Amino acid sequence: MIRLPFKVLFCVWLSCLLVLQEAVAEVQTRTLPYQHGNTELQGYLAWDDRFDGKRPGVLVVHEWWGLNEYARSRVRQLAEQGYVAFAPDMYGTGKVTSHPDQAGAWMKEIKENIPQWVDRADSGLSVLKKQTVVDSQQLAAIGYCFGGATVLHMAYAGLDVDVVASFHGSLPVAGESQLAAIKAKILVAHGNADPFVPVERVGSFRDALAKSAADWTMMEFGGVKHSFTNPGAGDYGIDALVYDSQADRQSWQMLLWLLDDTFK
Repeated sequence: MIRLPFKVLFCVWLSCLLVLQEAVAEVQTRTLPYQHGNTELQGYLAWDDRFDGKRPGVLVVHEWWGLNEYARSRVRQLAEQGYVAFAPDMYGTGKVTSHPDQAGAWMKEIKENIPQWVDRADSGLSVLKKQTVVDSQQLAAIGYCFGGATVLHMAYAGLDVDVVASFHGSLPVAGESQLAAIKAKILVAHGNADPFVPVERVGSFRDALAKSAADWTMMEFGGVKHSFTNPGAGDYGIDALVYDSQADRQSWQMLLWLLDDTFK
């Protein structure tokens, strides 16, 4: 019988343990029911077991289609980066569609009442804050399309977030009182060929922020249309929705850099 030295046996055991831990540690997800007023909602949470202790939380607000798989995929991507990410439900449990008329109706209903719109987003932020693995002093909110407008309104309302990032959002123009309330750093990623956002609004949006004391950055991608971060944009059969891999990659990397730079 061959007897291996103790140090060799220990190294083998330790290697096996590390491999086992790596296999077990992975992104965990959970569906979380919650409520805003009389509306039943169901959000989506993700975190990675490889990271220890409390970590920054990132809210991920969905496109006008509702809390679909694309929004959930972004939540998981952020979890892989070491954040706790949560996609709030802005419409109501089960309200997900691929039909633009239905999506537009749901979005319009929310946007008609801005204070309630912001309050619903804040209810999702509260769910994120309550998670035991979240550092409630380090929070961000990002959003796509309708979600981009949502997180900008969160910033305009002075909500308790350090960073907001809008991807192909509608770029609502802030009034003077809203500009004064901004505390968060703002990142905007916009396709300059987006037919849903008139050139005049882009200029007004930029001019308003330029008059404020806000820390803001705007990335404009030439020739890029709406929904440029969504690989499934073309599935909806709408000419204005076109995925752009370069704009997606560059805007995502800018987001990760800003989160890292802010939360260090």
